[in-house]
Amino acid sequence: MTFVDRDTRCILAWMVSYKRSGNQFQEMLAHSVQGHDYYSDDYQSYKTALYSPAIHYPMKDKSENYSVEGTYANFRHYLARLRRRSRCFSRKKEALHNAVKLFVYAYNQRQLYKRRFPTYTPPLMSFATP
Repeated sequence: MTFVDRDTRCILAWMVSYKRSGNQFQEMLAHSVQGHDYYSDDYQSYKTALYSPAIHYPMKDKSENYSVEGTYANFRHYLARLRRRSRCFSRKKEALHNAVKLFVYAYNQRQLYKRRFPTYTPPLMSFATP
């Protein structure tokens, strides 16, 4: 589970768990930065959480969840243990927690750097033959 800021695309809060539950979500909500608006999928536990004074918008489609869905795609792209149909997986929850913690740190640094220097293009090697 993750909370993503729509402006900076930084991951504000995250939790490694095997199943989504209302208690885990409420705990994550209590220990994260308070937002003004929350968008989520139509999962029942998200509807019953206490967001005050913020407003929660449960969405039946992914039209407003694009920040989180894009972050999940990056998780699966960069962390082999989160890919589907993979032979790489974490046998211990602590190992997965540490891998996600490192990823979140690097990902947030990258997002803030891109925001600070929007015109910077990273150097890429050209493989074209002359």
